[in-house]
Amino acid sequence: AEIDSLLSRLAVSGCRFKRNGAWHTAAKAQAHLVRKLEYLVDRGAVTSAEQFIERAATRSSVSGQAYLVKCGASPTVPSSKWLYSELQALRAARFDKKTNQGSLKQPG
Repeated sequence: AEIDSLLSRLAVSGCRFKRNGAWHTAAKAQAHLVRKLEYLVDRGAVTSAEQFIERAATRSSVSGQAYLVKCGASPTVPSSKWLYSELQALRAARFDKKTNQGSLKQPG
């Protein structure tokens, strides 16, 4: 679920994704990472969001070059940094949602 959420966030981010020396749209980046994910899942090599980031979304398996992400006027960052930041935000939002649901008082 977290990996799907990360890929969805990437697809709608409007960011650009640099892979093997060329910039791609976020939608194309998502499609590429889905193919890499499927390959690794079929081999039992990815079972967590962290493994996905490290094994599929950090660098090219062909050239070894790091993937980069550029969002608007923000500086270009390694894809792993961007994805870990998004993962942290997803988890924080999920935690806040659970915390707020648990603290709602029932009318008495």
